[in-house]
Amino acid sequence: MDIGNVIVTKRKELKLTQQDLADRLHVSFQAVSKWENGFSCPEIELLPLIADVLHISVDALLGYEFKTHGYYDDRYKKDEYFWGLQPNETCYEIMKIMPPVKPLKVLDIGCGEGKDAVFFAKNGYQVTAFDLSLDGIEKGKRLAEKTGVEVNFFQADLNDYRLKENYDIIFLSGVFDYMKPDLRVSLIEHLKEHTNKNGINAIKVFVDKPFIEVSDKKKKSYRYPWKSGEILTYYHDWIMYDIDEVIYDCNSGGVPHKHCIDIMVSVKPEKE
Repeated sequence: MDIGNVIVTKRKELKLTQQDLADRLHVSFQAVSKWENGFSCPEIELLPLIADVLHISVDALLGYEFKTHGYYDDRYKKDEYFWGLQPNETCYEIMKIMPPVKPLKVLDIGCGEGKDAVFFAKNGYQVTAFDLSLDGIEKGKRLAEKTGVEVNFFQADLNDYRLKENYDIIFLSGVFDYMKPDLRVSLIEHLKEHTNKNGINAIKVFVDKPFIEVSDKKKKSYRYPWKSGEILTYYHDWIMYDIDEVIYDCNSGGVPHKHCIDIMVSVKPEKE
């Protein structure tokens, strides 16, 4: 996809007119029109600003193709929802800690088919959600439309997308297993920095156990499981609201197997 197509696609997703985008970039709407129609390209110094306004990376703006592994894409293409529609139990814990008695911003990273993002939106939160799988994102959009709620869904890779704003709640369920290990320190610090004071980071990570075999060998090749308690070390300076380790039976993909997960819900202190 060329840069003009990226701009027009993302602009429309954000419900911006050409004039809206032009005003934010301090250029004429004619310039935006020329970009979108392929008659010219933005000046190089404008690229970071355009990417920021459109909530994407510069790589994505330049037509970077997301390298999906296909594991979930194949499953998300089906009509039924691979993960079902029942919200994650941690969503209820989050609501107990920080109920939506005032406007609260939620970020769901690795949202899959969007069931948790839609659940939060249905309960009054302002929700943004992204996933690497475009098929998952499209199903999330359809679910939100059917439910009658608004969620800002977009495609992004956890490993290279960086936040532009702060959130009250950042929720990640299982997605950290696809984060490259050498990014753990910097990316988690980035998420913590973009969490408002008294805000929440709720994280579930799959834990490596020698007595639990990975059910899908293909999936194992691009997963980076964690060690028991490892996630806690990154949040030693936050208030631990909940921490648990669970081994449970799973039938996703139609193959009975087991998983071990660490569940952590932590609160950013008023003073660090």
